[in-house]
This record gives sequence, C-alpha cells and structure tokens, in this order.
Amino acid sequence: MSWQPAPEPSVEDNPAAAIGVVIAPRTRDLGDGFLVRRVLPYAKRRMVGPFIFFDHFGPTMFRAGTGLDVRPHPHIGLATVTYLFGGEIMHRDSLGTAQLIRPGAVNWMTAGRGIVHSERTPPETRQHASPIYGIQSWVALPRAREEIDPGFEHYPAASLPLIEGDGISARLIAGALFGQTSPVATQSPLFYADVTMRAGATLAMAADYAQRAAYLLEGAVECAGARHAPPQMLVFDSKARAAIKALEPVRLLLLGGEPLDGERHIWWNLVSSSAERIEQAKRDWKEGGFPKIPGDSVEFIPLPD
Repeated sequence: MSWQPAPEPSVEDNPAAAIGVVIAPRTRDLGDGFLVRRVLPYAKRRMVGPFIFFDHFGPTMFRAGTGLDVRPHPHIGLATVTYLFGGEIMHRDSLGTAQLIRPGAVNWMTAGRGIVHSERTPPETRQHASPIYGIQSWVALPRAREEIDPGFEHYPAASLPLIEGDGISARLIAGALFGQTSPVATQSPLFYADVTMRAGATLAMAADYAQRAAYLLEGAVECAGARHAPPQMLVFDSKARAAIKALEPVRLLLLGGEPLDGERHIWWNLVSSSAERIEQAKRDWKEGGFPKIPGDSVEFIPLPD
C-alpha cells in the first residue's frame, strides 16, 4: 500500500503491568466504503520491533466494475508484507514480478536500495462484486541491509506452519514463535502470526522478544484485568508475561521482534536511517530515476508536495 500522512491515532496509557500502550487506529474512507485503519507509525510508539507501518484495510465489497488501484510507487529501506483475509490483489513490481495474492499467502517484497510496485484488483475479478480485506505492514531493514538488492518472495498458505492446541490456532506468517519457524526469509529477529481463539481460550506470551503487540481483528478479549475490543493494538510491556483470554471467538495478529539499530526516518513510502538518503530517493522518483514496472508503467503516484 502507499503511505500517506494522516492524523495521529488515540493512545491510552494503561497502568496494568502487562500492557504499556493501547493504540486505537485512525480510520480513513478512501471512497465507496473502502476503509483503511492506520495503527503504525505513531509519534510516541513509532515501531514494534522492526514493524514501522501497519494498515488494516476492509472488509469492503467492491461493486462490479470497480476495485483496488494502487498505482506504481517507490520504496526504499524496508520490506512490505501483504497478508489477506479476503479477496485478491495482483502485485506487480520493477523486478518483473506479477503475482496474484490470495488469502493466507504471504507476499514479502524487499525494497532495499529501491523498488517500484503496484497493487490492483485483477481485471477478471472486476467483472463482478468482489471483497477485499487484509493487512499491509512494513518491516524496516537493519542498517547493514538497508541498501541490499531488491527482491520478492511469495509463500503459499500451505507452506506456513500451523500451531494448534487448547482452543487456539496460530498460522506463523513470518519469524519464529511458539517453537516454530516460518519459511519466510527475514533480515532481523521478529515474529508475525495470524491467531484464532475459541471463547474461553487463553494465550500466554512469554517475554521472548523485547517488543511485542497484539492487533485485535474480531472478538473481545481480557488482558491485564481489562476488556479490549477490536480494532485495537495492545503493545505489551517489554518485561511482562502477557496473557490474553478470549471472551468470545477471537481473531488477532501477534507481531514484534527486537528493536532495530537506531532511529528510522519515514517519509511517504520511503524508510531509512539516513535523512539524506530519503532526500535522494525523493529526487530520484521525481526525476524518473527508479526502474519501471513491466506491464504497468503508464500511471504512477506523483511525489507528494
């Protein structure tokens, strides 16, 4: 997805030991009822582990003849992670990739020194009403890896570990968690999982990583003595053992990891440890210095004013 500045979300400091911050996303209607809820970045909590951006879009039903059209735009210094719960998106990029994304699969695009991509509803899907529902997140790269060659990997849903037991089912999107490791190649220690819970089930998370969070998608939970309902991101204290109890059938995402090696600047779709590198990328995009996308090179998103 293409990042645009938006108002800050509301944040509640929670005195309970296990929760450091509760973030309520800010919501934008991009037209035809297509809602996007932005959680990260936030000035007081810009990142959770290496996750520097987190957007929750949909669920939306596009009318026949309409769909998603995120025109070509650039990225540097990060990896984009697209994960769908419903619908499908055609991803194209300047490496020549053309990959249809469907629910449960993972598209992991490493921008490194620079890549351009677009995300659109396929033409055949537009012939009828179609849903769209999912998450796009950005993972900032370590300093030593910020300028690596761009790359793209697609992982079918069946290739991701499924961890089940005690009324809980967790699909490991990326990283390592609960004794399992995803095949998705990452550049820093992290975890990202899609979790469903039966009513009454309890999920315990040890402090295995310095930064951890849960994003509530469906159903209310009890955590640190309080009730929480979606959409909210619960950011846990770094030293606390967090326990989440499902008060009803629940779906949530677990994410986090180790902090990166220093501050990251973010402007539009560009992330870097260097403000000067962001300025160079801005000039490159304005002057046509980024590569084109085969099969989708006519349109593009201009550099914001």
